[in-house]
This record gives sequence, C-alpha cells and structure tokens, in this order.
Amino acid sequence: MDLEARSLQPNVKVVLLAKLREYKYDLNNLKSEHKRLASANSNQAARDDLLESGMADAMSVSANQRGRLMMSTERLNESSDRIKESRRTMLETEELGVSILQDLHQQRQSLLHANDTLHGVDDNISKSKKILTNMSRRMSRNKWIISSIIVVLIVTIALILYFKLSK
Repeated sequence: MDLEARSLQPNVKVVLLAKLREYKYDLNNLKSEHKRLASANSNQAARDDLLESGMADAMSVSANQRGRLMMSTERLNESSDRIKESRRTMLETEELGVSILQDLHQQRQSLLHANDTLHGVDDNISKSKKILTNMSRRMSRNKWIISSIIVVLIVTIALILYFKLSK
C-alpha cells in the first residue's frame, strides 16, 4: 500500500502517506498496549503467588488465587477482544482506502480520456473554421467575378446593339 501511495500524484500522495503513517502509528500503539497488558498480567500473577505462599490457610489462598486468576483471565480476554476489534477495524479501513484509491484512479483515467477527446474536438473545430472561412472567401470572390463578367457582357451587348442600330 505504501508503494501504491508513493506512485500517485504529489497532492494525493501526501494525503495518503499521512493516513498511512497514522495507521502504522495506531497499529504500533495497539501492539505495545497488548504487550503491556500481557506482561502486566503475568507479573501480577507471579507477585500474587509469592505473596500468598506465606498465608497459613491453604483453602482461602486457593480460592483467592482462583478469583484473581479468573479476573486476570477475564481482563486478558477483554483486551484480546479489543485488539481483535481494532485489527478488524484497521483492515476494513485499509480495504476502504484501497477501494477509494481504485475509484480515484478510474476517475482520473476518465478525466484524462475526456481531456484528450476534448483536445481532439477542439482541433477539429479549428480545422472546420479555417475551411469555412476559405469557402466564404472563395464564394465572395466568385460572386465578384460573376458580377464582373455579367457587367462586361451587358456592356458588350450594349455596344454591339449601339453599333448595329447606328448603321
């Protein structure tokens, strides 16, 4: 996941690397808490054993030890459950992050494709505009040429009629 985040664009990369560092920090905190709780429970049980060895009544010591052992086991189980729940939450968050990254990648690809298409359309519109401008100029020039030819023909016909009628 770290490698994927590093290969993305800088603005996305910074955000994702920060989140990744937070998740790693949370994971390390949970691991250290688990170790601390496990060692505290084992140290407490050893200390209780040493202190209770001096007690005279074996029955009360045994019942007392059993009660403490049950409480320690229950606390350890609760801590283990919290760690499992935290791990499950972390995995769900990681899956969600991967899913979001995939969605963002697909959206980026779509935007890049749309951008390329837009540039292609823009180029085609520019070419079409040039062609239409050239056609308009040719049309205008052709109108002037035809008008000039018509005027010359009318003048020629008028001259011919003038010379034919004047004789």
